[in-house]
Amino acid sequence: MHAPAPTPIRTFPAFSLERLLKTVFAPKGGERVALLIDLKDPREVVDFAFLQEPAYSIQKHAYEVFYQGFQRGELKALGLTGGDLYAYQVTGGSNLDLPDRAVTPDGREVSLEKDVYSKYDLILCISTYSATAPLTAFAKQFGFRGATLHGLNEIILSSGLAVDYNEVSRHAEKMRLALTKADWFEVDFKVNGELKTHTLKLLINGREAQKSHGLCRGPEADVANLPAGEVYYVPEGAEGYFPMRYETGTLALMDVAGGRITRATLIRGEQAEVDAHNAKLQSDPVTGEIGELGFGTQDLPVSGRDIQDEKVLGTMHVATGRSDHLGGHLVPALFKNKSNATHDDILFSPAKTPEIEVAEVRMHREGKTVVVLQHFTTAPYLQEALSR
Repeated sequence: MHAPAPTPIRTFPAFSLERLLKTVFAPKGGERVALLIDLKDPREVVDFAFLQEPAYSIQKHAYEVFYQGFQRGELKALGLTGGDLYAYQVTGGSNLDLPDRAVTPDGREVSLEKDVYSKYDLILCISTYSATAPLTAFAKQFGFRGATLHGLNEIILSSGLAVDYNEVSRHAEKMRLALTKADWFEVDFKVNGELKTHTLKLLINGREAQKSHGLCRGPEADVANLPAGEVYYVPEGAEGYFPMRYETGTLALMDVAGGRITRATLIRGEQAEVDAHNAKLQSDPVTGEIGELGFGTQDLPVSGRDIQDEKVLGTMHVATGRSDHLGGHLVPALFKNKSNATHDDILFSPAKTPEIEVAEVRMHREGKTVVVLQHFTTAPYLQEALSR
C-alpha cells in the first residue's frame, strides 16, 4: 500500500470565538444567538449538572468555549444578543430529526420550534451526532442561519475552527471549479494491500459541484457545517463495488446497483454485523442509497472525528441515506423506519481506514478522463488547479 507523501506541519492561529462568528456569519447588529447541545436526559442541563459527567466532553466544550464566551462579552463585541443555552435529547444517529422538547439551565421546558427556531437569528448546535440535515430544514422553514459543530474536541478547536474561512472558501472554490459538471467519477479501492481492485462508479451527469466552505452570511436561511472545507455532489446513480470498514473494525464489500448498496459481503471480522446490515438493506432499501460523494479541501491535522477528517485534502467519502440537506431527494418520509433516516458518511483516509486504500479516483468531463486523486494525495490535475 502506498503511503501519502509527508507534508510540512501547519501552524494555526489561536482559536477566537469572536473571529469565528464574525467570519462565518458577518452578523448584523441586534441579531439573537442560541446554543443547542444534546444530552441523554435534557434535564441534566439544569444547573449545568452535565459538567460533572466525563462522557460529555463535547458538551463541556460547548459550555466552556461557546456559552461562557457568550457570557464574557463575545456577543456584545459583535453587536449580538442572547447567548441562551438549550438541551435536547440525543437522537442516536447522524442527521436524524431533532425532538421538539428542550430544557434550559434554569429548568424550563420549551419547544424548539416555538421558542428557539422562531425567535433566534443565529443558532449554533454542538452535539454528539450531526444535526445538519434537520437544522437546515428548520432554517428554511423559520428563516434563521446557523452552524452545526458535532463531535467538537480540542484538536478541532485549535485547527479546523481556528482557520480563516475566507481562505477556506477561496480554496474550496478552486477545487469546485476543477470538479464541477463531471459526467462520472470512478474510484479504485484495494484492501489489505491485495492486487485485486474494486471499482465504484458514481454518475454525476453534468451537475454542478457544491462546496461546504464555512460561510453562512445570508440573506437566505442556511446552516454551515463546521469545520468546513469540502466539495461534494449528490450522485444521480452509482454502480460497482467498494469496501467499507464498520466502526468495530469489521470489513465488508458493498455491492452497488441502481444507486444503492444492495448487499454486503464479509471480508474480515464479524459475520453477524454484516448480516444485520443486510437485513436493514432488505427491510428499508433506501438506507443503502448513495447520497453523497465528497472530497476534502483543507490542510488539517487528523482529529479522530469525521466532521474534520473528511475535510482533509486527499481524502474522499461517500455517504448513504438522507440527502435533502445537500440538494438530494431522499427525505425522512421515504424511509420505512423513521430511526433509519440518517445520513452516514463513509470516510476513506489513511487514519480512518488503514486497511483500505483509495488507489485512484478518475473524473470524466468534457470528453476527457483525468486522475484527480492517487493514494490519498492530489494528482497533478488538481495540484495545478489549486495552485492558480
